[in-house]
Amino acid sequence: MFGNMGNMAGMMKKVQKLQADMAKLQEELKGRTLEVSTGGGAVKVVVNGEKKIQSIKIAPSAVDPEDVEMLEDLVAAAVNEAMTKVDDMMSQEMGKLTGGLNLPPGML
Repeated sequence: MFGNMGNMAGMMKKVQKLQADMAKLQEELKGRTLEVSTGGGAVKVVVNGEKKIQSIKIAPSAVDPEDVEMLEDLVAAAVNEAMTKVDDMMSQEMGKLTGGLNLPPGML
């Protein structure tokens, strides 16, 4: 009976360490930045690990008053791709800690 309690205590320590490691990793990832460009470099977006846009650069050649919609589409595509890359980066790095367990969000 007490053997199971020891296993449970050991497992709880592992979970607590994993939680601490994940919190540390999340803080580290917040400081990382990713750059995405669309339209052959016409629009560049830099986003951090918190999904906050750090900068948007638009090439003068992409600014056509006759086709504002194209520029809007390029900006939206770059921002969306940047957000997806942040999610991918987070999943990949967290997967390294959890050994690919695919735990549901909030599990730890």
